[in-house]
Amino acid sequence: MADQNGNSAPAATANAARFSVLTQFTKDFSFENPNAPRTLAPQTQAPRINLQVNVNARQLSPTDFEVSLLLEGGAGEGPDALFKFEVNYAGIFRLENIPSDQMQPLIMIEGPRILFPFARQIVAEAVRGGGYPPLYVDPIDFQALYMQRIAAAQANQAPAGHA
Repeated sequence: MADQNGNSAPAATANAARFSVLTQFTKDFSFENPNAPRTLAPQTQAPRINLQVNVNARQLSPTDFEVSLLLEGGAGEGPDALFKFEVNYAGIFRLENIPSDQMQPLIMIEGPRILFPFARQIVAEAVRGGGYPPLYVDPIDFQALYMQRIAAAQANQAPAGHA
């Protein structure tokens, strides 16, 4: 659509900040059901669920970044382990016209926030396919994880003798 001066609307948005998802994919996936069928019997108490979350990113080009969300966990331990899983779900994101000081938080918070529902569904379906009720991982606060990572990095850079 053109305004009365003959300028087109797309030219006005040419320099607008953009955060785009180019693709997303399963990079690695594993599900283990080590003690089946013995552990498939109804459980008298809820098993202890453990979960570890890790987010990594790498720059592919001046505008493109790969973000990997790794979810590792399982239910039960040792000879009573019900199941174990590991999913590395990734996406390629394009950042255009984003100030450099905002790029890392955008990649490390918004990237995994977009990927999480898909990784969560992979885990739920794998656990259900293993003969158990689906495991729906609780939502994750990726901003808090990012802030913890920044604080840990700053603590590791502190000069010797300072707390």
